[in-house]
Amino acid sequence: MSNRVQSALRAAAEVGVGLWAACNRLRLPGTANPFVVGVHEPMREELTVVDLPVTGAIPPGLNGLYLKMGANPVRPATRGHDWFLGDGMVHGLAIEDGRALWYRNCWIGSRSAAAALGRPAAPGPRRGGNDTVNTNVVEIGGRIFAVVEAGSIPVELSRTLEEQRYNPLDGTLTGSFTGHPHHDPLTGETHAIAYDGRVWDSVRHVVVAPTGQVVRDRAIAVEHGPCIHDCAITTRFVIVLDLPVTFSFRALLAGYRFPFRWNPAHRARVGLLPRRGEGADILWCDVEPCFVFHVANAYDEADGTVTLDVIAYASVFTAAGGGLDAPGRLERWTIDPATRRVERQLLDASAQEFPRIDERRFGQPHRYAYTVSVPADGNTQLAGATQLYKHDLQTGERHVQEFGPDRIPGEFVFVPAHAGAEEDEGWLLGLVIDTANETTDFTVLDARAFGSPPLAQIRLGHRIPPGFHGNWFPARAPAGPVIDPQNAVR
Repeated sequence: MSNRVQSALRAAAEVGVGLWAACNRLRLPGTANPFVVGVHEPMREELTVVDLPVTGAIPPGLNGLYLKMGANPVRPATRGHDWFLGDGMVHGLAIEDGRALWYRNCWIGSRSAAAALGRPAAPGPRRGGNDTVNTNVVEIGGRIFAVVEAGSIPVELSRTLEEQRYNPLDGTLTGSFTGHPHHDPLTGETHAIAYDGRVWDSVRHVVVAPTGQVVRDRAIAVEHGPCIHDCAITTRFVIVLDLPVTFSFRALLAGYRFPFRWNPAHRARVGLLPRRGEGADILWCDVEPCFVFHVANAYDEADGTVTLDVIAYASVFTAAGGGLDAPGRLERWTIDPATRRVERQLLDASAQEFPRIDERRFGQPHRYAYTVSVPADGNTQLAGATQLYKHDLQTGERHVQEFGPDRIPGEFVFVPAHAGAEEDEGWLLGLVIDTANETTDFTVLDARAFGSPPLAQIRLGHRIPPGFHGNWFPARAPAGPVIDPQNAVR
């Protein structure tokens, strides 16, 4: 059978499946999705605010952009909606010489979002019909990209967020990408494990050169179409997390828009792929069934084993409608290439997520990790999740930053105080939602004085939904005023 005939048959089958799913979607419960109400209620407009008020003092030298990404549906959510699939929105804050110059938010200009907003879609090539990008904002090759896993190519953003363009890394990215690429500070490369919701028998190791172009793309054989949200690197290996959440044809036909579910028939394993190896060179090591959304870091040990710190879940998406089960916990995994086994050690049993480290340590031994508390009872409104944790993995101590009642922190990113700073010598930056007043504070903490009052807080007069991931982009040039200041709110 020719490739053209195979493509035509596949396209016809996908149309049929889509129609069947759309019919069944009408039978799903019509209750509001928990991730579009309350603290997660989407923003309804794009704002530009200049000269924001600062409480305290922004540390000298903290000049640049903080950008955060999340799902923010333009249209009201329909049956079968999932938190992971809403239209992407970027929030940006520019800081220069102790001043908060501006805040701005904008939707990513996918075809569907642009149509709902009544304006042209962002320019640039697309990959398939789904061009939603909503997960992370990262630096690749000195440029800013919004990224997502499993589907769309990245979207390049200007530093003022005024311009955006779909950009397959200058034409070198030929497939899907990831929401969690990892930059190797020793080589300057960026590594990704990419999967595609339409390809069930392989995932790909993608390497991007320091200049921002793909220089390596190798397929790795898998089964069942696993969901691989994150990965890790060491000096020897790229770590592939092939765990029991896989594509579910049953969930797709039932009308759910995020068709991945817990699959007890899928072998749980961790892959050690040599950095320059082919897919057949990967060493698969068995692990007890569990799932990992996010990795803190990994590194090689002198005895040949690999240490991997993760937030691990006993299971996720076991219900027909998906959703998390019990919350994740901080664990250290020791991966042994000789025995092909993974030993799991519980480091902290508290419910937590979004692990971050000093990213100058990516792929190398690290001492500190920072995580965000989440409700132990799975409360989707994040009630009571008011703490940030600093883990000293050398001593086993956990330090707590308490923000107080009705104040919900998101993911915090570590920024070193200077190029030669020690591992915890720097600042932690992130957003804290004040649910009682429907406002948000961009908060600067001293990492070495963890638990002390913030060094600085920048008040935003609206609630930014918790969203997903944020990062710091050091100044390349003066941030300057936002384009078209007449539309700004002071």
